[in-house]
Amino acid sequence: MKKILLLLSFLCSWEGFAQGLPGLGAGTTPNNRPILHGKNWVAITGKPLAATAGALVFQQGGNAVDAACAMIAATSTMWDVLSWGGETQALIYNPNTKKVVAINAMGVAPTGATVEFYKGEGMDYPPQYGPLAATTPGTPGGILTMLAEFGKLSLEQVLKPAMDLAKGYPIEAQTANAMENNKSKIKDWPYSKKVFLPHLGESREAPVAGEIFVQEDLYQTLLKLVEAERAALKAKKSRKEAIYAAYDRFYKGDIAKEIVRGTREQGGLFTEEDLANWKVKIEEPLQVNYRGIDVYKMQEWTQGPALLQSLNILENFDLKSMGYNSTPYIHTVYQAMSLAFADRDFYYGDPAFVKSPMKGLLSKEYAKERASLIGPINNPSFGAGDPYPFQGENNPYLHLLNKNKEKVAALHTNEISSQVDAKFLADFQSGTTSVEAADAEGWVVSVTPSGGWIPAVIAGNTGVGLSQRMQSFVLDEKLNPYNLPEPGKRPRVTLTPSMALKDGKPYLAFAVQGGDSQDQNLLQFFLNIVEFDMNVQEAVEAPNFNSYQMQSSFGNHEIRPGAITLREDTPDWIRRDLLKRGYTMEFWNKTSGPLTAIWIDWKHGSFWGGASNYGDDYGIAW
Repeated sequence: MKKILLLLSFLCSWEGFAQGLPGLGAGTTPNNRPILHGKNWVAITGKPLAATAGALVFQQGGNAVDAACAMIAATSTMWDVLSWGGETQALIYNPNTKKVVAINAMGVAPTGATVEFYKGEGMDYPPQYGPLAATTPGTPGGILTMLAEFGKLSLEQVLKPAMDLAKGYPIEAQTANAMENNKSKIKDWPYSKKVFLPHLGESREAPVAGEIFVQEDLYQTLLKLVEAERAALKAKKSRKEAIYAAYDRFYKGDIAKEIVRGTREQGGLFTEEDLANWKVKIEEPLQVNYRGIDVYKMQEWTQGPALLQSLNILENFDLKSMGYNSTPYIHTVYQAMSLAFADRDFYYGDPAFVKSPMKGLLSKEYAKERASLIGPINNPSFGAGDPYPFQGENNPYLHLLNKNKEKVAALHTNEISSQVDAKFLADFQSGTTSVEAADAEGWVVSVTPSGGWIPAVIAGNTGVGLSQRMQSFVLDEKLNPYNLPEPGKRPRVTLTPSMALKDGKPYLAFAVQGGDSQDQNLLQFFLNIVEFDMNVQEAVEAPNFNSYQMQSSFGNHEIRPGAITLREDTPDWIRRDLLKRGYTMEFWNKTSGPLTAIWIDWKHGSFWGGASNYGDDYGIAW
């Protein structure tokens, strides 16, 4: 009898969770981490020490932009799957204008980085690692532009936590072990070896967890930025002008010269003109409305619009009545993502070079046409559609669409086409970090900085680790005619901060690390809140599923059609149904991804922050 009661209790809890009913399941499921409640501010990012950096800046009177910049600087210094030579992209809600703006601080392909160059080197794609994988540094420009345009504090105040970390901090096991595990590759690059392997010749050459990790070269580089600001202020320049003086020193002064020298010494292509001519762009984000909520993403040089396309497709279905993570729900969301990501893989690229058909791709009519393709069985052959008629134009690449399907099919390996091996998974989910900040003044910030992860080439004596983002270009126009490398062009990246407004006011800021899985986990997080009434911490911890039925943006850009990762507690009847629908399943104990998010509680005038239990992400609120 006791066993029967326990079974009934479990089934009731699962049913309540599936339906999102208050008092059953979602509202009462215990979280592994507490909700962060704050009245004045919230700071969340990928490492506890970096969250502390945001809190320190808030306590000095900084706003959410200042705090976000401090956290980006700290995570870059701590090598949280990024470095100072990587890239930064952000969405910022400005309470003064009541608008969302996008910060495009993605570096570009250097001089000489062309399709012909890489093919001449015998490559099918730009390399994953090394100096030829590097775009120009973007993160310093992103921090300095955000701070100058929207912050309150000085650069010196905002950089102080990162500078303290560069002088030495107790390194955590994850980063230290990444250095040790990649030491054979690190030894190819002299400046990386000097920084990452302080115990050269010993059995363990990288630092150990808890060891004080010192980066003197990086400290000197950051000090030069502060010195440029000090000199400008002494010369009676404004706060903004002084910060841009630091910008110029990095991209046009002695720092730039050493980055170029050190990169070219190691076989890279950078020129001083590449750095001097690069500029951060302040852009209009893209946006769709989903059931009364305005959702904002970066432009199509990121994968962000794929989430917007997915929402448009899913608006044609009654997801709530399907039940949370039921078979119909999983199948429908998986198929919608497959359709959206097929368009991403073919159409997205840097709009400064070739304008993608975003008006058509984000139209509700095109989404309805795409939604009509969803049947009861997984379709592993979804290809890109033709959105041009939905913006009243002819498709200039129509001749490539069928060739694209043939090329994509060739990426499927016969024996393991639906299996997710360790190498593919590591590439597919190549990491980043995330930064979320909000304050009582009304500023809200969502950032996914990345690039320069270990093993990274360090550019000379600057301490700056270079990006590996060139690998996200393709060299075959049949895969994506919009995303071929050219000097000065930004690759189509996976990095994708998110923001949502409701009734014209900030509602959610959310981001996640994890390469091509980012907009999958972000989509499900958003639906968890909007469709199933979860609070922000429940939504970041809830079991998601991941699809691999899209081209990886890394390595050899492979695909695993029908492959899906589910949480271990997925019931047997759902497993059986998915098997019948054509899916190849694997199971993990955590599947949310390292989500971070802030929900704004306008009724009570407070913030609710969430950081999932998936990784090291951490938040502080006050």
